[in-house]
Amino acid sequence: MIQGEDLGTGWHRSLLFKILNGARYLDTSEHQSALASFREQCEYLANPFIQIISTIMQMFLRRLLVCSVLSTVLFGFNVFGAAKPNFILIFIDDQGYGDLSCFGSKIIKTPNIDRLATEGRKFTSFMVASPVCTPSRAALMTACYPKRVGMHQHVLFPQSKKGLHPEEHTIADHLKSQGYATACFGKWHLGHHPEVLPTSNGFDTYLGIPYSNDMNHPDNKGKPQGGWQGMDILWNDPESTLTKWKTPLIEDGEIVELPVDQRTVTRRYTQKAIDFVKAHKDEPFFVYLPHTMPHIPLYVPDDVRDPDPKNAYINTIEHIDSEVGRLLDVVDDLKLTENTYVIYTTDNGPWLQFKHHGGSAGPLRAGKGTTFEGGQRVPCLMRGPGIPAGTVCDELTGTIDVLPTIAALTGKSLPSDRKIDGIDVSGLWKGTLNRSPRTEFIHYTSVGNLEGLRQGDWKILVKKPRNQNNQQGGPNPTQIMLFNLRDDVGEQNNLASQYPDLVRILTQRMEALDQEITTNARAPWVTE
Repeated sequence: MIQGEDLGTGWHRSLLFKILNGARYLDTSEHQSALASFREQCEYLANPFIQIISTIMQMFLRRLLVCSVLSTVLFGFNVFGAAKPNFILIFIDDQGYGDLSCFGSKIIKTPNIDRLATEGRKFTSFMVASPVCTPSRAALMTACYPKRVGMHQHVLFPQSKKGLHPEEHTIADHLKSQGYATACFGKWHLGHHPEVLPTSNGFDTYLGIPYSNDMNHPDNKGKPQGGWQGMDILWNDPESTLTKWKTPLIEDGEIVELPVDQRTVTRRYTQKAIDFVKAHKDEPFFVYLPHTMPHIPLYVPDDVRDPDPKNAYINTIEHIDSEVGRLLDVVDDLKLTENTYVIYTTDNGPWLQFKHHGGSAGPLRAGKGTTFEGGQRVPCLMRGPGIPAGTVCDELTGTIDVLPTIAALTGKSLPSDRKIDGIDVSGLWKGTLNRSPRTEFIHYTSVGNLEGLRQGDWKILVKKPRNQNNQQGGPNPTQIMLFNLRDDVGEQNNLASQYPDLVRILTQRMEALDQEITTNARAPWVTE
């Protein structure tokens, strides 16, 4: 029995929480249940004074219920009465700068993805914060250089013991706090332990391969032959996805297929996204669609497969294009186009060593795993409210700026209790700014070592020798490279000897920026 002196503690706090929580979830049945429970508990109290308080509290709770419901109805709208925008973020794996028709490919046809360029904006100086998977994805989700969140030291493997800390504030966290429905369908690669999967980082639901599709559960052992020759063998044997690999498919926190049939994943991820959009078309939603492909090994459904392994990469990208088209058609058919941002980009440059199983960096130098432009400048297309159709932006920005820009577009500030590196570039998205607010970009290697800085048109790379473990240190001399990217996007003309003062200034600046990040870095989640 609850005593009168306990009225200020314990049971009613839970009830009030449920009532207040309704402002987000519009659970009126639970509100009514809480109100009834409050009334029932007060009837046990004999003190007349408490009865008076009870009556006042019940009136307050009824009024709060009405306000809660009203606020929830209005929750999806900004102060001007316009609906909160939806977001669909399509994140491709290992696709090169030159692998879309709208970015100059002559051999890959991508009419559906190209629609985003025709109906929206193409970004030609769009950067990722690392030339490999895990660190790049950490930067996208948190708006931080990977080193700031402890996710900079190369990629995670099935035997890895760490992941993105759930206390970091992700895009999904920020949108979910505003009442958005959130979903992730695809490759996560920020930790496969339940404590760090998408459902622990702001997503309501998840289906996907938790790491790269060339990794085996549980210890990454027993894999087939590698190299482009090995990929030819696998392409010639579509059943190899089931006989040569032990790659898991996770739904929320559980493995539901082992091995997953990789021929199906691009289509299945897209269908999940379509179903989610249809289910949440009347409320704000965020779909994060990080496709597994075209990371090797490449697989497509049997009904679209080109048997020639020389066409494997082309076939895979064109299948992705078809699936992007399916999703865009649904958004259009549901009349969500005018209120939905669709962002298409990739996690790093192409894996060139795999030849016809890898992509092309187009005019850029090198590819995945390097700090040259081919490793970190990626194709990006956006369509959405206020984005001018058929336009091109060559100003410096990147995945690291997506979260603060989304925060600006939805009208809710990011938490002030932590430092991030991203910048609101909504003016670039909408074409209202001619110059980017981002004037600098730090380049880190695939294992997290400081290697360069872009400042305006100038880019410096200080390439220290590496040992057999890809760590800095070795007998070769340090290479200093200075490029003017406006005149030399292919990084062919090293100007370091001509501008020694600029080399010194940029070197000092990048070291100072890195020192601040190192000093204030936050730890990743690590399993006990």
